[in-house]
Amino acid sequence: MSPLIMGRSKVKGMSAEELGERSAALSDALEAGGSQLDPGRVVDARAVIEKVTARTSRSGNHTVVALAGATGSGKSSLFNAIVGDGVATVGARRPTTSRPIAAVWGDDDASDLLDWLEVAQRHHVQAASTGAPATGGGRPSKGAPAVAWNLDGLVLLDLPDFDSRVEAHRLESERVLELVDVFVWVTDPQKYADARLHDDFLKVLSTHDAVTVVVLNQADRLSADAVTQIRGDLARLTAEDGIAGVQVLATSATTRTGLDELAMRLGTAVAARNAAQARLAADIRATSGRLRVDVADTEHTLPDAVDAALVEALSRAAGIPTVVAAVERDYRNQAWSRTGWPFTRWVRALRPDPMKRLRLNTRDSVEEKLAVTAGDVRSVLGRSSLPPPTPAARAAVDLATRGVGDGAAEGLPHRWAEAVSDAATPPGPELSDALDQAVVGTSLRMRAPLWWRVFGIAQLLLSLVAVLGLVWLVVLVVLGWLAIHDVSTPSLGPVPYPLLMFAGGLLLGLALAALARWLARIGARRRGQVIRGRLTDAVAAVAAERIVGPVRAVLARHRAAREGLDRASA
Repeated sequence: MSPLIMGRSKVKGMSAEELGERSAALSDALEAGGSQLDPGRVVDARAVIEKVTARTSRSGNHTVVALAGATGSGKSSLFNAIVGDGVATVGARRPTTSRPIAAVWGDDDASDLLDWLEVAQRHHVQAASTGAPATGGGRPSKGAPAVAWNLDGLVLLDLPDFDSRVEAHRLESERVLELVDVFVWVTDPQKYADARLHDDFLKVLSTHDAVTVVVLNQADRLSADAVTQIRGDLARLTAEDGIAGVQVLATSATTRTGLDELAMRLGTAVAARNAAQARLAADIRATSGRLRVDVADTEHTLPDAVDAALVEALSRAAGIPTVVAAVERDYRNQAWSRTGWPFTRWVRALRPDPMKRLRLNTRDSVEEKLAVTAGDVRSVLGRSSLPPPTPAARAAVDLATRGVGDGAAEGLPHRWAEAVSDAATPPGPELSDALDQAVVGTSLRMRAPLWWRVFGIAQLLLSLVAVLGLVWLVVLVVLGWLAIHDVSTPSLGPVPYPLLMFAGGLLLGLALAALARWLARIGARRRGQVIRGRLTDAVAAVAAERIVGPVRAVLARHRAAREGLDRASA
């Protein structure tokens, strides 16, 4: 509710705590928004935050009211009429007022506040000079100001003309208007529709309707009908500026017309003791509203799981298919070397190790095959020898990361969309290095399957049987050559045991080797799937950390900025 509502000595307003919360919310929004907010509006917002801190720490019992108007509006005469003394210089030459002049009511010291306002010329209004009781309603005696209200705590400023032909005067008026609590816009019958008043002040300060008073001065120069017509026209123009429902006061410093009503408005603002909070809250709302265009009404929420297309593209770029193929090939080699026919296993040892070629394994024994750890590799090599990604793989990664960025940036303002896109595209070789380290750091350790051991023992037994059968046959041949025919050879039917052992050991060993080869192919595919899953999880972790995480951080900042601005402007 406006602190200027007529007839209320107390009005509900914003507390200092609530004002502090809104200022903090605006500060948080600026911190979260960073460079994604318009730099000029950020500067203005920080100035508002500083003003809130400075104003709330000074003279909380004073209300600063500024009489502002164009050249010739008679605000200095109006100022003198309210004060009851010729404090401000009134003259025909323009501009007359070059520096702000202050009139202070009450015994509380306002020096600190006026020092902050940088108002050097000050006048203390004595209680007796009001010519009326503190809360009386009678008309003051002739020669006294038309002030019949208790104005203790009022600091009334007469400002230089805001349309002065002297630039320093205009700038001084605008500077002080940034700091005061209540605006009294004084205009006259000739300039009430002036664009400078409406476009540069009333429209800009349309959110400050609670601390705005519009005065049509020099009403004594008009007829009663003309005053009614111009007041209505001025009220209409003010409503078009965004300040609806404003009541235009008609005053005259010469005939004292309307001074009682104006003084009553000022007394109401002083009695409420919340005009400063209302002005500052309006400043926060206004600057938050201007910043609000730099953020969207909502933002995307990325799912917990990393996009499958992104993981697939990164997996190909990281060389996971190559690693999986090497793992499968190495599994088959190991299986065949441990379960194959013992008489030909040595041939397998001559084949190159696919894991060593990729610098993904540095085993010391067969039992630790596929047992490389991240520390082992980094301490020696620092990275793998995987081939670099192909142009097609790089293009797929670019397309996937762009898709993540575009999807997350949809609906966001340009600066935020650029920030999301940049976050989704890590600079330089950082992503490639992270993917390579993820591959290197993924454990490829495996435990030898039980069937390897069973088949290996069986092959050794069959080989031993075959060798024993062969030796037996050789002995029999030697004995026959020596013409020793008394040796009896056991047999199974027509087949002697030595031949059965030799042929059976060889044939069963070859059959078992063929079965082991088939099982090795199946096991290699399963092992490849397990390793692919581990590597894919590692790549997904890189994507979450290097791509999705930064994008989420930008969206979180956008959400914090949006919510902070909404809290500040509530």
